[in-house]
Amino acid sequence: MKILVANIGSTSFKFRLFDMSDPRELARGGAEGVGTKRARAYYQVPGGAEWSEPAAEIRDHADALERCLELLTSGEPPVLSGVTELTGVGFKAVVARGLTGVHRVTKRVIRAMEAYADVAPAHNPPYAAAMRTLRKRFPELPLVAAFETGFHETIPPANRLYAVPRAWADKLGIRRNGFHGASHRYIAERLRELVGRDDARVISCHLGGSSSLCAIRGGQSVANSFGFSPQSGLPHNDRVGDFDPYALIALKQATGKSFRKLLRAMASHGGLEGLSGMSHDLRDIEAAAAAGDANAQLAIDLLVTSARHYLGAYLVELAGADAIAFTGGIGENAPRIRQAVCRELAWCGIELDPERNETARGEARVSSDSSRIAVWVLPANEELVVARQTAELLATP
Repeated sequence: MKILVANIGSTSFKFRLFDMSDPRELARGGAEGVGTKRARAYYQVPGGAEWSEPAAEIRDHADALERCLELLTSGEPPVLSGVTELTGVGFKAVVARGLTGVHRVTKRVIRAMEAYADVAPAHNPPYAAAMRTLRKRFPELPLVAAFETGFHETIPPANRLYAVPRAWADKLGIRRNGFHGASHRYIAERLRELVGRDDARVISCHLGGSSSLCAIRGGQSVANSFGFSPQSGLPHNDRVGDFDPYALIALKQATGKSFRKLLRAMASHGGLEGLSGMSHDLRDIEAAAAAGDANAQLAIDLLVTSARHYLGAYLVELAGADAIAFTGGIGENAPRIRQAVCRELAWCGIELDPERNETARGEARVSSDSSRIAVWVLPANEELVVARQTAELLATP
């Protein structure tokens, strides 16, 4: 059973191909600059060098998938004899109105995603458009949407509901949805193996372009820092994070801008970019902070403070923890952020080993031998999670 997992951005298409009989990764690649004159396709097999070429004819995501399938069937070495060798394509979908979990992509599923285009403006429109085109171009190829919200269906009502009229939740679905489901699910499964306990209490810290913390007990999500939309929770690279909606009224009165324009600015020019005034890339912000830029340092401080806020809340929620994991682009590659999040927490059993933390590469324990709570750096294999979910659904009669 061979499953292709697709990760779609507004102008990008990334894929990983898995043979689920092992399971193992057969190839990875994608396309950048989709729909632009600077389009490029790239391809790599495990242990091999990445190969790439200009590809000006990639007009949309269906073209990108078609080109990637050509690479898979004619690359060096080829890993597919043709599209018919694929069992299906899995998508790490985000959110849809009235749907969660794992579903075959149908017109109904796409319409449910399009209904929440304004809730997840960076994710839903490109995914829905790509799915529509792919269903038309490859009608024989099963497509599966694995929604990030699915992992968080186990969150109890006290951690999930807002203090609003109950009918808003029951009839309209207004609640804390939780996101980064594939990442937190992988961390839950991997730490359960590393800790050696099925009832492990885990706090997963996904810090990256978007960030969230998740409290996990016995492999199940019990709290997540995201709210109804992916714009909430911690500050993200260019998304605001938690924000009082009534402040929008004051902004509208002061600027004369419409609510739609203000929301668009919060979703694309907020977060670390808005605070630093310079970049949404933490590497640029850390460099500027080291050079004395006060706004850059403030952006870092706010991210760390927000992460510590949820970390403390989840230690209370779980009555302690057996393990904490840092994942995501920042969580895996920014030792100073990990150190700042865990500073002065020896009193509750969290102690980093400075050398381990500084030199960690890939999967590594970064806590000291005396730390009561194990702290890990764990690269999350989100695509493998989606491949498993896709394979399970397609194997169901």
